[in-house]
Amino acid sequence: MSYRLPVSKWLAASVLFMALLVAFVLSPANASASINYGDEVAAMAKMQVGSSYKYGGTTPKGFDASGLSQYVYKNAATELKIPRTSSDQYKTGRAVQQKDLQAGDLVFYATGKKGQVSFVGIYYGKGTFIGATSKGVKEVKMIDKYGRKSISEQNASLNNKARVTLDHCRETGAPD
Repeated sequence: MSYRLPVSKWLAASVLFMALLVAFVLSPANASASINYGDEVAAMAKMQVGSSYKYGGTTPKGFDASGLSQYVYKNAATELKIPRTSSDQYKTGRAVQQKDLQAGDLVFYATGKKGQVSFVGIYYGKGTFIGATSKGVKEVKMIDKYGRKSISEQNASLNNKARVTLDHCRETGAPD
């Protein structure tokens, strides 16, 4: 002898749907978003193109070179506080070769006394960096006169907030 319970298909489907909904809503969320800090820094720098140059400037109303990099790093997703001057920024981070540059890396130049860092730009990609020049914040090709022939270059990577400690820059010399 067999017994049948009078359960409609709609009731069974509804109970199953509710059970799945409750399981979905009450289960812990494991989704995570990742930020490419270098790309975010480069994008923030690009947003400053067109800003005026101002000696000692640290805001979009007017930047000098290190003021731009300090502002961008502080206000990008990295929220990284870096030193005020290009020479002090150079002492933070780790050196990378020009061929290994990534978006958001800082690119350093000695524009005055030989071997002394006095200018910093933010690598944007494809051989360009964003920098506060005497004509304002611009995207500059690293192979232009300003970007290569007249200044010796040092590179340092600061773009990855995931790096717990930032090595001091120790490499020197002109690019290949």
